[in-house]
Amino acid sequence: MRNGLRALARLIDRLTDLVAAILVVVEVVVLFAGVIARYGFGNPLVWSDELAGALFLWLAMLGAAIALRRGEHMRLGTLVALASPGFRARLDAFASAIVIVFVIEIIGPAFVYAQEQWQITSPALEFPDGLRVASLVVGAVLMALVAARRLFAASGLAGGLGALAVIALTGALLVLAQPVFARLGNWNLVVFFVGLVALAVAIGVPIAFAFGTATLSYLALTTHIPLGIVVSRMDGGMSGMVLLAVPLFIFLGLLIEMTGLARALVGFLAALLGHLRGGLAYVLIVAMYLVSGISGSKAADMAAVAPALFPEMRARGAQPGQLVALLASSGAMAETIPPSLVLITIGSVTGVSIAGLFNGGVLPAAVGALGLALVVFFQARREALGTTPRQRGREIARRFVIALPALVLPFLIRAAVVDGIATATEVSTVGVVYTIVVGLLVYRQFDWRRLGAILIETASLSGAILLIIGTATAMGWALTQSGFSRALVAAVTAMPGGRAGFFAASIAAFAVLGSVLEGIPAIILFGPLLFPAARALHIAEIHYAIVVVLAMGLGLFAPPFGVGFYAACAIGRVSPDEAITRIWPYLGILLLAVMLVAALPWLSVGWG
Repeated sequence: MRNGLRALARLIDRLTDLVAAILVVVEVVVLFAGVIARYGFGNPLVWSDELAGALFLWLAMLGAAIALRRGEHMRLGTLVALASPGFRARLDAFASAIVIVFVIEIIGPAFVYAQEQWQITSPALEFPDGLRVASLVVGAVLMALVAARRLFAASGLAGGLGALAVIALTGALLVLAQPVFARLGNWNLVVFFVGLVALAVAIGVPIAFAFGTATLSYLALTTHIPLGIVVSRMDGGMSGMVLLAVPLFIFLGLLIEMTGLARALVGFLAALLGHLRGGLAYVLIVAMYLVSGISGSKAADMAAVAPALFPEMRARGAQPGQLVALLASSGAMAETIPPSLVLITIGSVTGVSIAGLFNGGVLPAAVGALGLALVVFFQARREALGTTPRQRGREIARRFVIALPALVLPFLIRAAVVDGIATATEVSTVGVVYTIVVGLLVYRQFDWRRLGAILIETASLSGAILLIIGTATAMGWALTQSGFSRALVAAVTAMPGGRAGFFAASIAAFAVLGSVLEGIPAIILFGPLLFPAARALHIAEIHYAIVVVLAMGLGLFAPPFGVGFYAACAIGRVSPDEAITRIWPYLGILLLAVMLVAALPWLSVGWG
């Protein structure tokens, strides 16, 4: 029986990998076909976005299951690593048990949600939405099976059942404590969204499951809201078409490395800047500045840059944690670079000129980039980073010619968006096709044997990132429903100090919001409330918008709760433990940059 179960598990794993890999390929083909049909033949495919969106949630959930099996979900292991081997094994067992309990708890609500969505049909293809939402059920079941296998394989039958029993007993005690929670009011937010999340993260529960467990516990023990709302919020957080750029840009980044574009680009940059200490760190900052805003997702932006630069930077002596810290802070710096969807959302919900926002976001981001470069300069002087001899002009020119097809890629992607050839989601497929063609015909480097592994890696990494976004969206919804949003707005507008106090309170508030919400939901929730207050204080709306977006970027990439920080760790394949101590100098200089932009309105409204 044991051998039969193992064979069945291997079969399920292979089928999951195969379907996920096929889904990545289908997404690329469908979206690129939409670009060709609309721009090349003037006959848009009205069904392409529908099909891509429906398959996307399946890709995210299957990828989350694959990531759990491969141990690629983001988690903090600092305290666990300090424990003795025996105690560490028990903590790992408790962490796996919490994962099992969370996914089992959402299976029922997900099934009911899928039944409800079955009545809704898509306008073009007319297939029931329940087919799309069924992926939540399938993904949860697969994750439950994977977590159970990991638990019992590591702890044995008795140890696994013991861990589950402890978690069940803890849940029973929390249920008995409901009268106490009823008297705490909004202090429950601290208990569940600070205390419980911190405890779960400390014992090694992956971040996504810690967020989800805290949200389910809060709703079940302190409210009468059906738990199915967690599933629907997760669906909403993970299903945005903008986020479809995440797996596609991850795929693009892996292809850039495989096809030789990354090697050619890095060769040119190394010839140009390699003699400087930390030279490629400057390149990373500039690269994030150039590509940010194209996809509308910081995770996708980072996924397009990191694979092209990290291998060479590691080879030159850069520490993995340092690389991820710089990548994350570069993402925070670039939040206002057009065509940012956050800026578009601000314009749509507040009536602020989108063209003015686009003009106003460029220079403030450059201020942040200069600040990061300053930190890199001083750190490079202290750390022993490898350098290469200064290259002659002829060699630099030769490397430039070789790298030219690779250098064209970011400009091609941005031009495709600006000229309306492709949407922010579709543009990644343009990059994928261009990279494949250049790899095959120009660099003649395309390892077909690696393609399957790259597709599975794309699905796994995407699932790990998207599940964090989904559970964080559910947690953010619970926070706003608690009345936290109204209390926050009241506190911000009542701050003493006039405009300066309002700016200080807004920066603090949106930094907190950015750590639990994606930029677009935060703006939709709070933009209509706080922008009228800014007008009343005679603050230019464009100026206020840029400051708000930069502050949200700080929160989004600030540990321990910033979702973007964990996305950067996932993309860089680095434990958060290695990056968490290195990111603070970068975030500190970015905070100073935000304060400078707030103090000098002409940086955002005085030019362009």
